[in-house]
Amino acid sequence: MNKLGLNEIREAYLQFFESKDHLRLESFPLVPKNDKSLLLINAGMAPLKPYFTGLQIPPKKRITTCQKCIRTGDIENVGKTSRHGTFFEMLGNFSFGDYFKNEVIPWAWEFVTEVLQLPKDRLYVTIYLDDDEAFKIWTEKAGVDPKRIFRLGKDDNFWEIGQGPCGPCSEIHFDRGEGVVTSVEEFIKAADEDRVVEFWNLVFTQFDKDENGNYNKLASPNIDTGMGLERIATIMQGNNSIFEVDTIRNILDEVSKISGVKYGAEYNSDVSLRIITDHVRSVTFMISDDILPSNEGRGYVLRRLLRRAARHGRLLGIKNTFLSDICNIVIRDSSNAYPELKEKEDYIKKVIRLEEERFSETIDSGMEILKTYIDELQANKETQLSGEKVFGLYDTFGFPLELTQEILEEKNIYIDLAGFNKKMDEQRERARAARAESNYMGSDNGALDKIPVEITTEFDGYSNLQLESKVKVLIKDNEFVTELSEGESGFVVVERTPFYAEMGGQAGDKGIIYNDNFEAKVNDCKKNISGKIIHLVTVEKGNISVDNIVTLKVDEKTRINTCKNHTATHLLDAALRRVLGEHVHQSGSYVGPERLRFDFTHFTGVTEEEIKNVELLINNEIMKVNSVDTNVMSLEEAKNSGAIALFDDKYENEVRVVSVGEFSKELCGGTHVRNSGQIGLFKIVSEAGVAAGVRRIEAVTGFNALEYLEEKHKLLKNVEAIFKCSDKDVVNKIEIQMSDLREKDKEIASLKSKIASGSEDDILKNAKYINGVTIVSAALNEIDKNSLRDLADKLRNKVESGVVVLGSSHEGKVLLVAMASKDAVQKGAHCGKIVKEVAAITGGGGGGRPDMAEAGGKNPDKLKEAIDSVENIVEKLVK
Repeated sequence: MNKLGLNEIREAYLQFFESKDHLRLESFPLVPKNDKSLLLINAGMAPLKPYFTGLQIPPKKRITTCQKCIRTGDIENVGKTSRHGTFFEMLGNFSFGDYFKNEVIPWAWEFVTEVLQLPKDRLYVTIYLDDDEAFKIWTEKAGVDPKRIFRLGKDDNFWEIGQGPCGPCSEIHFDRGEGVVTSVEEFIKAADEDRVVEFWNLVFTQFDKDENGNYNKLASPNIDTGMGLERIATIMQGNNSIFEVDTIRNILDEVSKISGVKYGAEYNSDVSLRIITDHVRSVTFMISDDILPSNEGRGYVLRRLLRRAARHGRLLGIKNTFLSDICNIVIRDSSNAYPELKEKEDYIKKVIRLEEERFSETIDSGMEILKTYIDELQANKETQLSGEKVFGLYDTFGFPLELTQEILEEKNIYIDLAGFNKKMDEQRERARAARAESNYMGSDNGALDKIPVEITTEFDGYSNLQLESKVKVLIKDNEFVTELSEGESGFVVVERTPFYAEMGGQAGDKGIIYNDNFEAKVNDCKKNISGKIIHLVTVEKGNISVDNIVTLKVDEKTRINTCKNHTATHLLDAALRRVLGEHVHQSGSYVGPERLRFDFTHFTGVTEEEIKNVELLINNEIMKVNSVDTNVMSLEEAKNSGAIALFDDKYENEVRVVSVGEFSKELCGGTHVRNSGQIGLFKIVSEAGVAAGVRRIEAVTGFNALEYLEEKHKLLKNVEAIFKCSDKDVVNKIEIQMSDLREKDKEIASLKSKIASGSEDDILKNAKYINGVTIVSAALNEIDKNSLRDLADKLRNKVESGVVVLGSSHEGKVLLVAMASKDAVQKGAHCGKIVKEVAAITGGGGGGRPDMAEAGGKNPDKLKEAIDSVENIVEKLVK
């Protein structure tokens, strides 16, 4: 048996299938493209689903990949078992209507026994119960001993997900034990005990399951195989755990070195070491694919993994941030296969470090509060923490639900999930809307995604804005039709079009489609899931029919303005890199005729000086009237030329490289001006943060920029008129006015304070006495927070043992403050609990320490009722 390293096994596999005439593709990103049914890529075949369903034509009928994957369904088992991990690599070879069982079975056996040199007497094969064809090929063509082949049922050896493509599968297993397995029963027992381990699954997609449960034979069956790289590496290296695999053990050893904790010495510390090791792999690869920590979607998955790893670092005694140091090992050992890791090394480490620092700032406070909750529950012999408190930890201290859950379970305490989910409804709804529902592998994809694969549209709009073509497809109300009539809206597909379909952030073209018999307004132009160009139209007169010869005309003004903004976006990207640094990466964009929006990775706000420098750089390039050149070349040539690679062109065989002089060079399929001078003028109108580590710039160009400046000029003229001064004196006039207002505010605050102080004696006259504690409470009007707090403090100092609760109706809201003397607290008074109950009556909330707390409310009409309740609330607390 060849004792190969993980990286060597990956390369051996890909080279083997290249020798079988397969096209080797790089791993697709972890972020699914055109597939809203997945949050993250979780299987080798997931990015290839459009090829299996016929929605897209593959670049070749034989493909091999090593796909990076993330799965968090079994996250609670990670670290506790030898084989669970959230990140893994899946080796696969795929056939799209080309070869089938006769080829793939002998190839699989050849790779396993000749390349990997696994001993045949340690291997077993399973097939589906009725798959006699596979049995024959395994025994006759591959030469496997029939005694080492076992037939299993549908649960084990048949792949299907509802309706759609499905079929039997065959698996290869490795025996880590002694002796020979001779029966199905023995085999199942050995598999359950992890003595026999499955490592390669060959799926024979030969049926199409319909809505009635019938299995209809596919005209062109497919092959989909998957072999977990970490699992086969475990076998090849003679280990019992994925954490013993060479590259993974390197990470674990680094964690052990930083923490000073020896691996194998104690169970709980081993669990922490393994969790950190796995999660750092996931986090590093996710960030390299431009996923950033957030509280929604895949960003939440990243945050959860990173913070879970950070927390286990603390359990190991690591006081400082450390995960960005551990990721060095991941990058070092994996960057040959995944060069983006090395290219984005500084960026990856910065994102990890910033997120870990944010968590460090809040984790101590959060842990202290959680400890208080645990102590209270244990004192009261309760075993459930309220959903409201769990949400507070999540919302205020950044504790992922699962982290709180994990800590509580260590104490045999559980979470009120229903209460937490109630608080999370709004965020969950947004996440669901972002992901949407999609039966991507099933049969119900709608008419737009059922357009026959042979129907294609040639885009000929880089230099043409008008041309003739033939109508090939019409769709109305999700059904194919032969005609669209006046007043109806629908979708049109033609043989050739000048209309640019929305892609890469650029908005789709608008315009008209017409002939002598009809005219239709093109409201938008998009691509469906298989990349076909779809015109969204409304017929304004006449009827349009399939096979009509039509004229397609793009709105020239809209296209020209969009081109200006698109080229300006390229200049903006280049300028930001020069001014802010090479860590800047595009994370989203919108290019329309009116404006442009550019989202980019950066970790602080962009200063006014930096914005000014960016604008100067761009406008300087505009003034140079640089030519905008487009060249079509291979992806490798594009990278070697220094072009910046963005989203959509990443896996195309040929890419368009757009250069603006020597200033900018990017891969781009969009439309652009002929020279930079046509942009005219560039002006940034806003800059803001949109997510952790992501900034957004909005800008305008050309006449839109002039219009924006004109509006600002008018605004300045209006201000001059109001202050009766010239533009040179405006700032000085405003500063004088603001200074006067501040002085008046101070006078008003002072008067309010005197009024409040004057009422001290009146408030004290109404004090109540319960169990030796003085209760002072009052409802006041239009006293601000600071004055209310000062008054409460003065009143507390005037009573020997007392509780003071004051409320104020201020600017349409309720302000509440409570203070208690030390001896009142010792008798059971708790200001945090008091104001929480009082505030609830006014439709608000709050809390705080036993001796001082503040709260707010929404309903001033309820203030008197709330203050009247103070006496009863305190009476329940004071013993």
